[in-house]
Amino acid sequence: MKKLKDPFYGQIGKLVVPIVIQNLLSAAVSSADVIMLNFVGQSAIASVSLASQYANVLFMVFYGLGTGATMLCAQYYGKGDKKAIQAVEGIALRFSLVISSAFAVLALTVPEWMMRVFTADPELIGLGASYLRVLSICYLCWGIIEVYLSVLRSIGRVTVGTALNTFAVVTNVLLNAVFIFGLFGAPKLGVLGVAIATSVSRFLELILCFVVSFKSKDIKLKFSYLFVRNKLLFSDFIRLSLPALGNDVLWGVAFSLYAAIIGHLDSDAVAANSLVVVVRNFGTVLCFGLASAGGILLGQKIGENKLQEAASDAKKLVKLTIVSGVLGGLLILAITPFMLRYASLSETAMHYLKYMLLINTYYVMGAAVNTTLIAGVFRAGGDSRFGFLCDAVDMWVYAIPLGCLAAFVLKLPVLWVYFLLCTDEFVKWPWVIKHYRSGKWLKNITREHLFEEKTAP
Repeated sequence: MKKLKDPFYGQIGKLVVPIVIQNLLSAAVSSADVIMLNFVGQSAIASVSLASQYANVLFMVFYGLGTGATMLCAQYYGKGDKKAIQAVEGIALRFSLVISSAFAVLALTVPEWMMRVFTADPELIGLGASYLRVLSICYLCWGIIEVYLSVLRSIGRVTVGTALNTFAVVTNVLLNAVFIFGLFGAPKLGVLGVAIATSVSRFLELILCFVVSFKSKDIKLKFSYLFVRNKLLFSDFIRLSLPALGNDVLWGVAFSLYAAIIGHLDSDAVAANSLVVVVRNFGTVLCFGLASAGGILLGQKIGENKLQEAASDAKKLVKLTIVSGVLGGLLILAITPFMLRYASLSETAMHYLKYMLLINTYYVMGAAVNTTLIAGVFRAGGDSRFGFLCDAVDMWVYAIPLGCLAAFVLKLPVLWVYFLLCTDEFVKWPWVIKHYRSGKWLKNITREHLFEEKTAP
């Protein structure tokens, strides 16, 4: 009973619930796409799954930028320096707009080339290219939205993001139904309809961000922040954010390459994997929420210079994470019979689906512990470099070469290749846990009198 009365659990609960709802809503969009495309055909599911790998990479870019902004903003919020928060938001927006614009141009001009990275199947390339071309509009809106919501989360305003995501999800699902099934006299557009629905919902979500900003008394979404200059803050953002950004991009690209390895083996495996990803997203939603919420709370405590209290709260967070990993695995196990009963896949794809889901029942525990420590605890103290190095070695020196060797040299069966790729999270456990116990991540990264110094022109 004493543990339950600990204020940490109340604080983490207030942040975790809206973040988990937000993550569930994001997972629900992917689920809605897959479920509705299930009525269009296996090729539609496979093409959108492969094309969405670029959105996954872009999401990791935005997540990395948002994490970098959160690391600084959470600590400066604990310190009470709002001007520093505005400057950090402007820095993150600069990077976000440049990167999202680059993706948008590629998706608009060379979508077929982008699809050939993942598959040689002409039908999948054609369907995926039409999807990417329309989605180019979405990328620009998405970059701005994610940075602004990350800054709001860093100061504890997580319910705003939940409300906006709720609106975006509902809009997306309704428009999916309209354009996939041709409701209310609309044409049946299939894959193209999914792209239109996603782009429209993101554009409307961006408009709502500006509405929230207009009514906000503290943190606003202003393009004028792009021109706020401070050399020290910029150098801190680069020093802290680039490893976080590199970490998340390496992680996202590596997962896309996992999909590419599977995609070049068997179209049935691609279709099965697209459903597995949806289920896994639901299984990891709680641990990802704990990582985000824990990072915010710990960052604010460290910014207030309450280092011992932050270290104590980190231990409690790790315990909660282990519980979330067990619950995530049980959830995947519970969903498995329904997926096997209602999925409209070939017999071979159904065989793959069954065993891929079983592998993920324990895989989520590895993801839970690593995500909370690397993306939550370590980054709360400004330590983003360790995660970058850890994932670079684990995924790019171990998992990807192992997957390529198993798939293209040894020519192992699809499920063996998938199993080997899913050992990546557990390989890095010893180093991650050792770094956590060392306490080297626990640092106050804020500065004094930032805007009393001469700023950059």
